[in-house]
Amino acid sequence: MMTLAQIKDSRASVWLVALFCFIALMIVTPVIPQSQEYHNFADQRNFFGVPNTLNVISNFPFLIIGVVGLILCLYGNHFSLSFQGEVWGWVFFYIGVTATAFGSAYYHLKPDDARLVWDRLPMTIAFTSIMAVFIIERIDEKTGTMSLFPLLMAGIVSIAYWRYFDDLRPYALVQFIPCIAIPAMTILLPAMYTHSIYWLWAAGKACLRCGKFLFRQFQLMKKTDKDGLSGSIQG
Repeated sequence: MMTLAQIKDSRASVWLVALFCFIALMIVTPVIPQSQEYHNFADQRNFFGVPNTLNVISNFPFLIIGVVGLILCLYGNHFSLSFQGEVWGWVFFYIGVTATAFGSAYYHLKPDDARLVWDRLPMTIAFTSIMAVFIIERIDEKTGTMSLFPLLMAGIVSIAYWRYFDDLRPYALVQFIPCIAIPAMTILLPAMYTHSIYWLWAAGKACLRCGKFLFRQFQLMKKTDKDGLSGSIQG
């Protein structure tokens, strides 16, 4: 198992390698446009005059969990957090969860690319902030706290890049990295708290949603390629 001293010594190398990998991926991989098939949901039933009713109301639990989490973080330190950076990380996480209730409901009322921004933005805030919290717990408080703002900005910039250039590659990378980094840190680094397993389960659920996005996008890309090939043959 790696020691914290070894990880701190290699911190600059890790950032350089990450930057190099990002640039290399942007050079060698093709643009990933947002497929409009993404907005075609299996359940499009309307009840009480609300479009896509079940998709809209299914976001209500996010509101409950987010508000409760914010209250527990900000009043009384019910989570027994040791560092101020952890508090801010969890506050941003629960802000993202709360905002997901509104952003996702807004998107599902009338799905399109413009509204999809408000569905993805709060979820990205939640993903990136929980990544910073995990760094605080598994590596050290200073590194995690300093990474919170850059991680949040990386998520926001990835969404802006997709919206203005119709390219999902940075956004997919922001979603994919926590799915690899969190399990790796779990295996290689000791936990600060004995109850880490519980919120690790929550992080796993977030990664599961990320995985569903990547899988769905891959399926849409395959379908687009097949349709293009079929059109070329017919032409």
